[in-house]
Order: sequence, then structure tokens, then C-alpha cells
Amino acid sequence: MSVLAVTGYDVIMAVHIIAVVVAFGWTFALPVVYAVAANRDPRGLPLLHRIEFTVFRWVLNPALTVVLAAGIYLASDGHHWSEFFVQWGFAAIVVIGGLVGSVLMPAAKRAEAAIAGDLAKWDGESEFEPGAEYVAIARRLNVVGSIASGLVLLTILFMTIKP
Repeated sequence: MSVLAVTGYDVIMAVHIIAVVVAFGWTFALPVVYAVAANRDPRGLPLLHRIEFTVFRWVLNPALTVVLAAGIYLASDGHHWSEFFVQWGFAAIVVIGGLVGSVLMPAAKRAEAAIAGDLAKWDGESEFEPGAEYVAIARRLNVVGSIASGLVLLTILFMTIKP
């Protein structure tokens, strides 16, 4: 009979990985969600932006805190602070957290208001065309969100491929 040997380090590593999945997994579906909503029924877009903002605040930010705390534990316990992947990961968390707080969350709130205003002016009969303000905000959300997602993927690559 084999005995399962689990260390504290193993548990924290699992927590770290789970927090990354919780924080960022849903973000990769956002472009599809918005494309379907915009084509199917644009009246759902304000609600989607409210959900986006709320998930940033109550899911992504707390999970990002767990990623950071677990990463600090793992780097300290494993004496990895001098390794590139740790320094990269720490910088990525700071950059992503900054992008979420300073760009993505405010843009989601502005997008909700802008598209709600556009929908209020829509007659419901003609084809819906969002206004220039909403298009610019949505573009910013897409570009900055893609940059953050790219950083997540690059960080995962650096974490898993070590010299």
C-alpha cells in the first residue's frame, strides 16, 4: 500500500494554480460572449458589462491576491526569488492588477453606461448601431484585456518551462 505524501508546498502550489484558473479562466470566453450578445440581442450588453465589472471586483481581484500570496510563499519556501520565472510572475501580477484596477474596471462601467445610452435612443426596429463612445470603450476593453490575457499565458509558459 502506498502512502500519499503531500507537503504544505504541494497544497499551496495547488491553491496557486486554482487561483489562476479562477481569476483568469473566464476572461478567455469574454470575446465570444460579447460577440454572441451583440449579434443576438444588444439589449443584453449593459448587463454583461455590469457582470464583467462585478466579476473583476469580486472574483478576479480576490483570486489575484491569492495568486500573489501563494506565489510569495512558494518563492520563499523554495528559495526561488532569484529565478526569472518568479520575478516575471511578480511583475505580471503587478501589471495585470494595475490594468484591471485602472483600465478594465472603469472601462466596463463606462461601457455599461454608454451602451445603455445608445440603446435608450434605439427605436428597436432598425438595425442597432452602437455609438462611437461605446465602440472606443469596447475596443479599449478588448485590447487591454487581450494584453492581460497574453501576460497570463506568457507567465504560465515561463512558470512551466524552467532551465
